[in-house]
Amino acid sequence: MQLAGLIDTHCHLDAAEFSTDRQQQLALALEAGVTNIVIPAVARENFSAVLDLCQQHKHCACALGVHPMYVDGAALTDLDALQEELRHPAVVAVGEIGLDYFVGHADPLANRQRQSLFFSEQLKLAHKFDLPVILHVRQAIDEVLMHLRRHAVPGGIAHAFNGSKQQAEQFIAMGFKLGFGGAMTYQRATKLRDLAQSLPLESIVLETDAPDMPPSWLAAGQKNSPKELAKIAQVLADLRQVKLSQVLDITSANARQILPKLANLCTSPKVLH
Repeated sequence: MQLAGLIDTHCHLDAAEFSTDRQQQLALALEAGVTNIVIPAVARENFSAVLDLCQQHKHCACALGVHPMYVDGAALTDLDALQEELRHPAVVAVGEIGLDYFVGHADPLANRQRQSLFFSEQLKLAHKFDLPVILHVRQAIDEVLMHLRRHAVPGGIAHAFNGSKQQAEQFIAMGFKLGFGGAMTYQRATKLRDLAQSLPLESIVLETDAPDMPPSWLAAGQKNSPKELAKIAQVLADLRQVKLSQVLDITSANARQILPKLANLCTSPKVLH
């Protein structure tokens, strides 16, 4: 069977967990049919590492942004640096940005205000550069949707989507795709699996969030990797009772539609299995 054209729309390939086997993991991903990988930054400190990886591996693209869990350590001047880096041809989106109300803070009100400030300013940059956004959203979906109504952006991806069908439909109506990955592979994730089965396939993109969000078949503590995307795609095909080839074709087309600058990238050569 030929598995070609898979796009991992969210993989932290720059993470320290890949420091000893990054090249091997890239080769294994290619062998599994993953032809493009989007690497999102989380803070100014890793902008250069993410950009360097995309320079070294022409089938990789990046998103640059300040993650909501990193805003307490960020400075407003980081937004100036972000604005400069968004001109780089390897940048296909602003991200990973958003709101995270899950993690506790000593002063939750101040933290939420700071998250809101950074999110709003980065949405403005996405509008200015006509770039889609890659969203991190935990326990803050309605608040994120409110920001998106205030700041028009050219769509994007709601990474690791785990909201209601109504919230999913609101994202879709605003031109967003929904990211599904390892969490969908667990039998106990009934709500998420129902969404993966019932939402229009044209609204779904695939992701690993590697080295995080491991799928159900990895042992406890084992890191996730981009090569797992092929098996994640198979889970989606099984849930929807469609051919794997249909999932590959449509989800990859969705990724290219929502991240149009992916068309400028090289794609890894096709691999036969």
